Amino acid sequence: MRGPRLTFRQWVGWCGFFLVFLITVATFVWRSDIRIAAMDPQTPFQTYTPPSAPDYARSSAWALRDARLSNSGPAAIFFVHSTTFDAPRAWNAPIGDPAADAYLARVVLPNYAGPFAPLGGVSAPRYRQASLYTRLTLRRDARDARAFAYRDIEAAFEQWLKAHPDGPIILAGVEQGAELLDRLVRDRVAPDAALRRRLVSVYLLDAIVAADRLAPETPACHDRVQVGCVVGWSQVGDDDDGAAARRFRRALVWNDRDRLEDLADRRALCVNPVTGDDGPERADARRHRGGANATGLEWSVRPAILDRQVSSQCRDGLLRHSAATAESFSNRGSWADRRKARPYNLFYADIEGDAQTRLAAWTQRQTAAGR
Repeated sequence: MRGPRLTFRQWVGWCGFFLVFLITVATFVWRSDIRIAAMDPQTPFQTYTPPSAPDYARSSAWALRDARLSNSGPAAIFFVHSTTFDAPRAWNAPIGDPAADAYLARVVLPNYAGPFAPLGGVSAPRYRQASLYTRLTLRRDARDARAFAYRDIEAAFEQWLKAHPDGPIILAGVEQGAELLDRLVRDRVAPDAALRRRLVSVYLLDAIVAADRLAPETPACHDRVQVGCVVGWSQVGDDDDGAAARRFRRALVWNDRDRLEDLADRRALCVNPVTGDDGPERADARRHRGGANATGLEWSVRPAILDRQVSSQCRDGLLRHSAATAESFSNRGSWADRRKARPYNLFYADIEGDAQTRLAAWTQRQTAAGR
């Protein structure tokens, strides 16, 4: 016997149920694409009115300005922070955005500027950083927004140099900040012999940089006591080949016209912070000086260091490392926060130790030269 036929109302109900089901499944599958699309400024960058430029003569334009510990060393450190601005509908961040500044102070500065604090006064400019959206698309508008941010870093650096006319300098940046610093070093530092003599080292943290675009005057570091050189890497877990492929697919580097172009098949810079060189040697976990989760700590507080956590190796242009199992190294936070620089620094003590060793080598050479 045939079952009872569905009534019109039942048909409508079942159709509505399946429609809701399909929408739910589609939203889950394409949830990242939907979020990214919602962040689109919907305005071509060429017709976009950017936020007002900062005045680096004012302290309000700096997140840190010669921040020192009681026993810090003689170096002056110029630090360029990573992406902290994730508001939708904007290509570049205004100076003083409350949410971006709060994330900078709570997460980025303690974890990434913190390793340099023992070496001297740390200065970190606020700048009209490109928004998180620009990191998630390869559109020409997004590339232009990322290039636009460079003018602030250049201006901040010139103001910083006026306040630090002599003595050792260290330049450091993370993620977006490292990419901007890469251009600054090539365009401003490498051609200036006087600046090069003062340069202890450059740190390009968690960023893909084209190795063949480093200036000959500021090459990759080949050993731990080399000075005036560049330490840089982009880190990915040993077993996360998907993340490695995404890194290269989204990688943009500066060309000769100071525009951002695809990395393509060029070799990426990788200097292992554990070994201090760009060789392929695998450093076992016993050599790992330690990582830290400094999120939420005040500037003067050194975080707890967890050593011997990971092995690491420069492989195919990336710093591949074993899994860190400590709970401190879990990537928590909102969808947007998980797409920013990690809320911990897996190589905190390695960076700190590397910079201290190079500063000592720089000082020794200056003494030997009678300067």
